Amino acid sequence: MQLAPLEQPVPHSAGTRRPVRALPALACDAHMHIFDPRFAPSPHWPRKPPDAPVAAYRLLQQRIGTERAVIVTPSTYGPDNACTLAALAQMGGSARGVAVVNADVSGAELQRLAAHRVCGLRVNFVSPQSWGETTPAMLETLARKVAPLGWHIQVFAHPEQLEAMEPLLTSLPVPVVIDHIGRCDPAQGASGPGVDVLRRLLDRGNTWVKLSGIYMRSRDGAPGYRDTFPLGEALARHAPERLVWGSDWPHTTQPPGSVDDADLVDVLLAWCGDPQTLQRVLVDNPARLYGFA
Repeated sequence: MQLAPLEQPVPHSAGTRRPVRALPALACDAHMHIFDPRFAPSPHWPRKPPDAPVAAYRLLQQRIGTERAVIVTPSTYGPDNACTLAALAQMGGSARGVAVVNADVSGAELQRLAAHRVCGLRVNFVSPQSWGETTPAMLETLARKVAPLGWHIQVFAHPEQLEAMEPLLTSLPVPVVIDHIGRCDPAQGASGPGVDVLRRLLDRGNTWVKLSGIYMRSRDGAPGYRDTFPLGEALARHAPERLVWGSDWPHTTQPPGSVDDADLVDVLLAWCGDPQTLQRVLVDNPARLYGFA
């Protein structure tokens, strides 16, 4: 049954309709960002950040039906996680955090982040970073540092970078989470070097993939993102036990007001195909990966 639309629009989200079906209880949005004007962006960041506080994100939760969230520190703030920690304090036990740090981060700082329900680090090979170029050595160093905490490492990289780092990724002593479907080109469908790397990593049993950011390389675009279906459906069939989903709200890589989050949920519903797979991707898998009770 089609749910009634919201009366109040959600900031940074087009439209007011809800997804075509209600999501399961405790559904998790495993990739979103909070931007709060109380916190200054890093000097390295070239664009003005949006105004996207917790109050605005709660409206999105009401619209799409998620109850849990993973707040990922955006590159906008460099290695300063103050905005994310403030948001975690506001959202309470229904939220977890993924932080950004320098390679020389201290054990005491990691323990401080852990006390605020941070459970992973993001290592970004795509966007500009405050320290300059991100290297595989940095990835390896951070993985060793967080292994005693039971954290994971989240990697945002191009497919060719993932392919080059595949031996390293398989050797890391922590779970690896691949951001935004590894930026795979949907034109390659369910095959191609990028998708093959994801399959091999998933088959090792220590890698997870985020079904997020589908608009980044889709040529068909909204509302249906039809060209992404072979890729998404193939991954949902191949390793439904190690996939999570994220909205990527407030969609800073896209023109303002161009992304309808109900469209993104509808695509996920179609990819999963059945309630059991959807339950895994939205509830069971994030509970296991992020430590929700």
